[in-house]
Amino acid sequence: MKKSNTLTPDNLRKVFLALATGTLIPLFYPIPTQAEMVESPKAIVDEVWQIVNREFVDGDFNKVDWQRKRSELLSRDYSNPRQAYQAIEGALKDLGDPYTRFLVPDQFEALTNQTSGRVSGVGIRMAVDQRTQDLYVVEAIRNSPAEEMGLKRGDRIVRIDGKPTALMDLQQASEAMQGDNGSDVRLQIARQGESSFEVVITRAEIQIPALDYSLRQEGELNVGYIRLEEFSSNATEQMQEAITSLQDQDVSAFVLDLRGNPGGLLFASVDIARMWMAEGEIVDVVDRRGGHRRFHANNSALTDLPLVVLVDGNSASASEILAGALKENQRATVVGTNTFGKGTVQSVHSLSDGSGLAVTISRYYPPSGLNISKNGIAPNVIQNISRRQQSQLRDDPSLIGTSSDPQYYRAVSVLRNLAFSPVENSPVSRN
Repeated sequence: MKKSNTLTPDNLRKVFLALATGTLIPLFYPIPTQAEMVESPKAIVDEVWQIVNREFVDGDFNKVDWQRKRSELLSRDYSNPRQAYQAIEGALKDLGDPYTRFLVPDQFEALTNQTSGRVSGVGIRMAVDQRTQDLYVVEAIRNSPAEEMGLKRGDRIVRIDGKPTALMDLQQASEAMQGDNGSDVRLQIARQGESSFEVVITRAEIQIPALDYSLRQEGELNVGYIRLEEFSSNATEQMQEAITSLQDQDVSAFVLDLRGNPGGLLFASVDIARMWMAEGEIVDVVDRRGGHRRFHANNSALTDLPLVVLVDGNSASASEILAGALKENQRATVVGTNTFGKGTVQSVHSLSDGSGLAVTISRYYPPSGLNISKNGIAPNVIQNISRRQQSQLRDDPSLIGTSSDPQYYRAVSVLRNLAFSPVENSPVSRN
């Protein structure tokens, strides 16, 4: 990620306040010099201000006097970084954009790991049983230290380094599992039908799979089921591998599951769209000056087999770019419920003290030009899911993408029709 350099501020800025009488009263905010800010929390404050000033999608800054805001921020005294962080968060809140946000060092590191698809840990996916509140293993990632040490799906994690997991939420347990490469973590495991036992696992760098895929026999159909968790930096490569592998297994149709996918990297969504559609517009990205950057398919599709895309209210951002492109170009039938409705793109900056800044730099539109913000992408086929069914799938993720999953079941039903009446590809394009 590109690190932005702080610009040299003026020594003094004059701000005029217009009163109801029409009188102009000059207000002076002494702004520290660059040298004075180098070792001060003010340096981070100004670093953030400069990035927002240069890149934020709304050139009117939500009607905030952004120049005056800088003067106010730098006129304050900050005795520690936390005070500066709070001031930054307050200033960003005034912009009225929930996606322009400040990330303290720990949060920034977590985001970096998420988008890179790599993390130092033991390589397990965990969940909390909603009935018993037990922490359990959903999956030991392939070739991970956890898999090598024999951890299995359903194993209950009772203690992490001697600390009871009953006192932890899922986030705290995840953080406890992470650590430096080569360091050890001690787990107490309870396995059904066996006495509890302890295992010591050495942490390593884990490549987190962006997706899972398998071939499902659904009557006369060989369905290639691909569940894409997020658009990380390795998602494109893994999607290509999944499609190619499934075609080698004589797949006859595909289900691409984007449910719960919060998004990720813009370019990953574009690259993946090109694997499914041969021609047509994918997305139009519009910057703060109204400039358009339109991305199109480039005749590099890997398959033209029937495709259903599953979405829900947690399918956001890059998921909506992909679903919108495939739907509006009539390349896929979208099944599920309305998507989240996040029609903006963020850039993420590394700041000089290890913290970070995500700033909204543009808005995006599907080929039709529809503004999806807060509205989302509407599916072609609405298939709701009850709370009981949601709870069942959450408690036992192995049921996702099976006949116990109503939305997947509906997708297969749609595919049975498409297999005999393929969707006519009518690409959408704008000049």
